[in-house]
Amino acid sequence: AVLLPKRRLHVIQGTHEVTDDPEVMLTTILGSCVAACIRDPSTGVGGMNHFLLPEAPDPGQGHRRYGVQAMELLINGLLALGARRHRLEAKLFGGARMSTTMADIGLRNAEFARRFLADERIPLVGESLGGSKARRVQYWPAMGRAQQQLVTDPTIMDRERSSSRELVVKSGEVELF
Repeated sequence: AVLLPKRRLHVIQGTHEVTDDPEVMLTTILGSCVAACIRDPSTGVGGMNHFLLPEAPDPGQGHRRYGVQAMELLINGLLALGARRHRLEAKLFGGARMSTTMADIGLRNAEFARRFLADERIPLVGESLGGSKARRVQYWPAMGRAQQQLVTDPTIMDRERSSSRELVVKSGEVELF
């Protein structure tokens, strides 16, 4: 069944969203980037981030586009809304190899995200990582439900980078995951 949220927030590269509103759906489009969807199932508080690279090239350069900062900002945002660290659970998406001629950034992102969650003792309850296609991900934090659709249109990534935070909801555009 397709779930139609009242509000849909789009998470672009280098950002994150957290919510305790059961009627919000978070969405993003990923290539080699990774999104972590983390929630506290007892409170319904959840969120999503979207990071570009596992770590900054210069260790002193902290920025939310990088894995560690993106994960810390997301977790801190969840805790600020009442989530409890010991109840957090996660789903990971993205990490595709978008080019066979360049380094496999997607694999590095996926490995980082799995390692971070293991180090922080946050259970990984679902994932869709790797492959060679971009993904559109939709996540309902209150329920912990995620859907994804593989993206075949190569221009979708360019449109995603310039899209706004809040989108109009259209019915019938999601495939169950």
